[in-house]
Amino acid sequence: MRERFWERFPLDALTEEEWEALCDGCGQCCLLKFQDDEGDLAVLNVACQLLDIGSCHCSDYDNRFARVPDCQQLTPERIEDFRWLPGSCAYRRLAEGRKLAGWHPLISGDPERVHRKGISVRSFAVSQAEVPDEELEDHIIAILPIDG
Repeated sequence: MRERFWERFPLDALTEEEWEALCDGCGQCCLLKFQDDEGDLAVLNVACQLLDIGSCHCSDYDNRFARVPDCQQLTPERIEDFRWLPGSCAYRRLAEGRKLAGWHPLISGDPERVHRKGISVRSFAVSQAEVPDEELEDHIIAILPIDG
């Protein structure tokens, strides 16, 4: 990877390896979400069945789209479709012209720092495999207004 690539290049000029390295490992993008007719997004504390909650990494990353049809790939071209990403997310921060947070692994050199800082879902998420569909509504933790 190029030195401090996140400061030197726009998102659409990153290599695939650099793009992937921007992920801070928080797991927030893997929480289930439902969008209502008004466009608001309900975020649940229920993580995708493939998320290893302890590590906050996908347990089958290479096959995730085949195994989870609703899984959405974040790409530089689609960054505007993901306005629901948390303000802490490196992809969102860089797209908005902000710097990476000091706890980000690319800055701190410590992939566990995201967990110690309470940014990750490790401390509160439950697996989709443990929650029956009829109980999902009971697991809403936030309602996000999503414009257009």
